[in-house]
Amino acid sequence: MERVKVLLPLPVGGGYDYRVPSEMAVSPGDFVRVPLGPRQLTGVVWGEANGAIADEKLKVVLARHDAPPLSDSHRRFVDWLAGYSLSAPGSVLRMSMSIPEALDPVPPVTGYRAAAFPPAKARITPQRQAVMEALVREKVIEAATLRDAAGVSGAVLAGMARAGLIEAVPLARRQPWRQPDPAFAPVTFSADQEQAAALISAAVGSSGKVFLLDGVTGSGKTEVYFEAIAEALRRSLQSLVLVPEIALSAQWLARFESRFGVRPAAWHSDLTRTQRRDVWRAVATGEAAVVVGARSALMLPMPRLGLIVVDEEHDQSFKQEDGVIYHARDMAVVRGMLEEASVVLASATPALESVVNVERGRYAHVVLTERHAGARIPRVKLLDMRAEAPPRGRWLSDKLVTEIATTLAAGEQAMMYLNRRGYAPLTVCRSCGLRLTCPDCSAWLVEHRLTQRLECHHCGFTQPLPNICPDCGAEDSLAPCGPGVERLAEEVTTLLPDARVAVAASDTIRGPADAAALVRDVQDGVVNLLIGTQILAKGYHFPRLTLVGVVDADLGLAGGDLRAAEQTWQMLNQVAGRAGRADRPGQVILQSWQPDHPVLRAIAANDREGFVAEEKAAREAHGMPPYGRLAAVIVSGRHTDAAAAAALAMARNAPTADDVTVLGPAPAPLALLRGYHRHRLLVKASHAVNLQAYIRQWFARCPHNRQVRIKVDIDPYNFL
Repeated sequence: MERVKVLLPLPVGGGYDYRVPSEMAVSPGDFVRVPLGPRQLTGVVWGEANGAIADEKLKVVLARHDAPPLSDSHRRFVDWLAGYSLSAPGSVLRMSMSIPEALDPVPPVTGYRAAAFPPAKARITPQRQAVMEALVREKVIEAATLRDAAGVSGAVLAGMARAGLIEAVPLARRQPWRQPDPAFAPVTFSADQEQAAALISAAVGSSGKVFLLDGVTGSGKTEVYFEAIAEALRRSLQSLVLVPEIALSAQWLARFESRFGVRPAAWHSDLTRTQRRDVWRAVATGEAAVVVGARSALMLPMPRLGLIVVDEEHDQSFKQEDGVIYHARDMAVVRGMLEEASVVLASATPALESVVNVERGRYAHVVLTERHAGARIPRVKLLDMRAEAPPRGRWLSDKLVTEIATTLAAGEQAMMYLNRRGYAPLTVCRSCGLRLTCPDCSAWLVEHRLTQRLECHHCGFTQPLPNICPDCGAEDSLAPCGPGVERLAEEVTTLLPDARVAVAASDTIRGPADAAALVRDVQDGVVNLLIGTQILAKGYHFPRLTLVGVVDADLGLAGGDLRAAEQTWQMLNQVAGRAGRADRPGQVILQSWQPDHPVLRAIAANDREGFVAEEKAAREAHGMPPYGRLAAVIVSGRHTDAAAAAALAMARNAPTADDVTVLGPAPAPLALLRGYHRHRLLVKASHAVNLQAYIRQWFARCPHNRQVRIKVDIDPYNFL
């Protein structure tokens, strides 16, 4: 091609035309470096230029990167996601090339060895001594490995090299990725598992078919889709596994290694940039056969993709709320279709959207009804807090405390669940009634007693815990209101001083290493009572854990969220599923002030079909998803009057159309977020309406207003 269109990773509407020099050959999908104003940027050749600009006015492509091209199917996925989410294609592309240095030649690897003749008078610090001891055990060690082994920084190694204590040695390229072995340790399936695995494996890499792998907690869903991964490996195809939070998947990674002999390539924010560069390159070349990651892994270029698994497909964390707004589960289905890769959506509590897609014939339904190896579903008991209220200043009922004590005395383990981080969700002045709030958000500041700070869980603002009320000046008048997991741990330690307690929340489990340490402590019996938030509900398997107590079972039912009942039902079922997963029977106790609520009654009765039928009927009666479509439009600005006026003007410009209703504007429930005042409009439409086309037509009628920002969320999950 002599003239090409290059898409750049920028929030712009389309690509730019460039001229290709005669000595350079480029094809669609190639990564190229091009000039843009005074800068040089890397983009992707998207196709032939279609502009009418004369050749002499076009800038010239500067270089082509020696990197695997972006496949045609991946480029179509970028365009599809951009159109669906009403985002700029360049913004979507940016997610696929998030590590630009991965496109450059792999830099040489530096190793170190002890100097043959070190200077006699060189200063030997404890850090330098640790390096020397590590080098005694190995002749040459790669720099990164040596840093980790000795617990030192790169500056220490550089200083030792300058001092003549160690010598730098160029090493060959990093070792190739070890490939998972599908025959390493095959498992013995139950009849249901074997049938499910055979059905899914037969479709790997050939159909773009979608399976809803629907099984009760502990039924062996992971082993079933592991067999599908094994089949993809046999066919030399790549597999992508999406999990809600990669940092919390320590047990999953260990199970994968036990099955396939090695760990998969991992993609998550806890990796260093060097690690991310290596993973991106290995995935893009096809060298990494299996990748596990959070939702951003969906954007990795994979030339031989044959299988996508979305584990815990119901989980809200698959929805990206910032930048390009999308749901990774739904986009995984789209990518599978474009790549002709099979897709497995796995869950014990499938999203209502997935259930309805099964009914409509879009997804195949694969069901596992029994727990693996004879384990039984735990018994669930509702505890009416109106009759069993704890003493003032406590949050655990006497009955729950007694059950915890009995469980621990039997040598078993227990878990307390409360989806509130920190010590207390609200701090109030007893003298003047002031509630401590975030200066940048319409939110209370949460007390974190372990760090002696107040924190906003929406924008990250923090401040030290004050001793004096900032409003009335009263000393020692600030009182915590309500419990968080830290406060529960304090209460349990007082009531059960012999309990070995660990608190598990995003404040304490910050990455894979923390998660692995927690798993070891529970498995080794160092911890026998876990207290945590929703991170404990995601896939953990502790054979001796037989009691789960939910402290505030109706916490998620308040408010007007469309999915409040569904999400509460899913979360409580997932938490309950941690109990009794081996040969010891489990029980679940739900503390509730609304024990007659239909959601809680359905959980106690293990009546999934009844709950789903009732929830579907309510959604269908009001034309709500999955029986209708929604789009949220959020107008925000630094000045509340400007944001309100812009939102009102937008509402007045909304086109009239059949089967479309525009609701609002109204101040958002979280009216101030990160310093921006927010107003919301909600578009409600039938499935017959092209929602994106309607919104484009609407926005074309609205004058541009530089005082506000407008965000569109197709199929919203967050109504704050």
